[in-house]
Amino acid sequence: MGGGPAALGRLVKPDDSRRVSMLLGLLFGLAGMGSSSAAVALPLLGDELGVSVSVATWTISLYALMLAVTTAVYGRISDLVGIRIPMLVGIGLMAGGALVAAFAPTFEVLLGARLVQGAGAAAVPTLGVAGLSARYDGAVRGLALGRLAGVAAAVSCLGPLLGGLVEQAFGWRAVMALPVLGVLVLPLIWRALTGEGSGARLDVLGAVLVAGTAGGLVLLVQSPSTGLTVALVGIAMMALGVPAVVGWTRRRPDGFLPVEVVRNATVVRSALAAAAVPAAWFALLVGVPAVLVGEGWEPWQVGMLLLPSAVLALLTPRLAGPMLDRFGATRSLVVAGVMASLALVLASVGLGLVAPVLVGLAVALVTVAFGIGQPALSAAVGDAVPAEVRGVALGVATLLFLVGGSVGSAVVGGLGGLVGIPVSLAVLALLPVLGLVALRPELGRASARTPA
Repeated sequence: MGGGPAALGRLVKPDDSRRVSMLLGLLFGLAGMGSSSAAVALPLLGDELGVSVSVATWTISLYALMLAVTTAVYGRISDLVGIRIPMLVGIGLMAGGALVAAFAPTFEVLLGARLVQGAGAAAVPTLGVAGLSARYDGAVRGLALGRLAGVAAAVSCLGPLLGGLVEQAFGWRAVMALPVLGVLVLPLIWRALTGEGSGARLDVLGAVLVAGTAGGLVLLVQSPSTGLTVALVGIAMMALGVPAVVGWTRRRPDGFLPVEVVRNATVVRSALAAAAVPAAWFALLVGVPAVLVGEGWEPWQVGMLLLPSAVLALLTPRLAGPMLDRFGATRSLVVAGVMASLALVLASVGLGLVAPVLVGLAVALVTVAFGIGQPALSAAVGDAVPAEVRGVALGVATLLFLVGGSVGSAVVGGLGGLVGIPVSLAVLALLPVLGLVALRPELGRASARTPA
């Protein structure tokens, strides 16, 4: 029987897409919970391990960093060996890192465990999207991607509530262990994951160069709260990394970053524009609990404030799927970017005034933006490249997407430590605007393709 995984995917019954996408969304949400639930534990974590809340934010930033920089690695590996084995390895690292973090005797051990946890969790967004893109086509694929993003956002929004309740009952260490639950989900989706690949070899050096360059960017953004040394390290990593990545890509045009992917304007522009959405998302998931807990709120009360956003996230796929079909991926990215910028402005004002209604509305807006932006990016990239490099293209796009998330948390931890979190969120609101500028050529092409 021929045709490969994509052909086999089209033979499955229609309701399979709902089950598979929601389970993958649950896994994605558990990966996101590594940030959202951990955020409410920062004050107690810092007190026990002897660091300030600003320094404790590194547990979020480094997790988000590894989540970002290793996504493209998993994407490329999935092209070569299929999805099953990389997903198994990723979930294993995520669970193992979470367990070590739960029992970490020192802050340094905790940071190391979070790096491992983030490196494992990175498998979920890239491989989940690649799996759905290979398994389904057309409107079914759009709805599946929307459900994945919606469930992921809902579970992540529940992170502060669940983290607050678990912290109150069992302490902050139990909060760190929550992503272990991903091990229970993997067997339920195993049959839906494709096991085939091209059998080619991974460009390890290319992967290391890309990861190091992205890491330098996050270190540079985080440096206002950590000092000149960290800033210099970040600058050095970027100064060395950027030309090294460019040179290696020219030498190995079919390597870790295939030339046909990095020269694809749609992939690059769409990813840069979409990166503003997780930047806003991670910034609020870190900033909102930090400010409100500092104002005397209990972690579970912060979670209750975000609970309506979790419900809204589950409804977002009903909006995202039809929006992609009717308006296309580019216009959907524009909508997501505008909503993300507005959410940051509202959050800045709401946290500055400690106004729960404005804060809750801001988180609701960014939740919808995430539920629209992530599937729109996946659809734009998936349609722009050949099937044989779709995995790495989605990986590169997701890398830029999640680097935005690590930048968002780093801005809150870095700039927020100097000028306050509300001001840092207002500054970050400019990022979606820059993303929309990058997307303008694609928007023009989309308008040209639309019949009069």
